[in-house]
Amino acid sequence: MENEQEHNEQMQDSQESEKLPINKKIADKAKDKSKKHKRKIVFYYSFLTFVLLFCIVQVGSSVILNTSKTVAYHNKIKTMNKVRDEAEQRNKDLKNDIKLFSKASSLEEIARNNLKMAGNKEVLVIINNNQPAQTTKDKKKKKNKNKD
Repeated sequence: MENEQEHNEQMQDSQESEKLPINKKIADKAKDKSKKHKRKIVFYYSFLTFVLLFCIVQVGSSVILNTSKTVAYHNKIKTMNKVRDEAEQRNKDLKNDIKLFSKASSLEEIARNNLKMAGNKEVLVIINNNQPAQTTKDKKKKKNKNKD
């Protein structure tokens, strides 16, 4: 009996649906299609939004890294230029020193002042003021201490 009642209810539903105008059925189908289409569009736009945000983050990080590298390289270039300029100045000074030392008079002056040398027919006198002169009493005291 229950089966018969269910069958009767289904028959009534189908008859009622047949009674509905065809326009309503078509309208319902169109609404369902439009809802599905809207869901697809929303998903598509949200997916594109995530992709664009990811791309923006990538580009931003690349820009930051490149600018920091550029600044670091400019600083390195400045230091290298400074070192190069100092080396060039030192090179010029050394060349001038070579010119000065290659002359006989400058070599003679270096020999006299730094190496304590004397020229031909010259007598070298060295006066050393760095150490105080020891008296005879100081010498005797040192000798006594060494004996003990």
